[in-house]
Amino acid sequence: MSKSDILTAFEEYLSVAKALSTQTISSYISDLEQLELSSKKVLTKLDTNDVVSFLAAFENKRTLNRKLSSINAFFQFCHIHDFTAVKVKIPMAKVPQNLPKYLSSDEIMKSISLIDRSTLMGMRDYALILFLYASGCRISEALNVQREDIVDGWLKIRFAKGEKERVVPLAPIAITALESYLQHQQMHSPYLWLNYRGEVLSRISAFKIVKKYLGVSPHVLRHSFASSLIIGGADLRVVQELLGHSSLETTQIYTHIQKQNLAETMRSYHPLS
Repeated sequence: MSKSDILTAFEEYLSVAKALSTQTISSYISDLEQLELSSKKVLTKLDTNDVVSFLAAFENKRTLNRKLSSINAFFQFCHIHDFTAVKVKIPMAKVPQNLPKYLSSDEIMKSISLIDRSTLMGMRDYALILFLYASGCRISEALNVQREDIVDGWLKIRFAKGEKERVVPLAPIAITALESYLQHQQMHSPYLWLNYRGEVLSRISAFKIVKKYLGVSPHVLRHSFASSLIIGGADLRVVQELLGHSSLETTQIYTHIQKQNLAETMRSYHPLS
């Protein structure tokens, strides 16, 4: 099987079987083409030494792990489909976790209580921030939500990362704020979040709204959503499902919050602390 054939087959596998986004698939293919160019060998003829020699050029561990993820996924695909006799798998480099910035519920509610909700845009901003905090949506997902995606307090996220759907419950306070905003909107669009011209809100505008009232990016509200659940005692796998993470490893970045909460509980209540 030629290089182009096997990469085409791998690309189709990532799209159909793994349901990865077009951007992620493109990154995988680019990494593999770099590997082939560097090693001057057909990909299916590479061994562990060839891969290690290629990876040695990358000092940044996050970049190295991204390349390695592409390579391991490719060789797993080859092994499953009998394109290679030996399964090549190299362990990821250990990368220090950057602790995600998050806000407490009190910080969020105190800040948005200052929003002037006597105007339509103020009602929108208030509802949007509550919506992001209550759902844990990525901002790209939130801006694609349509009115019909919310039924009986449940939000269907149709445009999730990797083109996968998920359903999350919304807190009553977020639903109330959203309904109040929509009752006054009168713009007849299927989408929820609109600018004053009735067009779908842009990512830049959404960023400016959250930054204006909270001083952070919209993604911090996603971290705040997860952190609030972990502090409240939610199981990590439940948080994984609500966030739409395909791997539990991604969600484990929040375990430090779980440990911190346990330590604070010990200090507050154990007689020896």
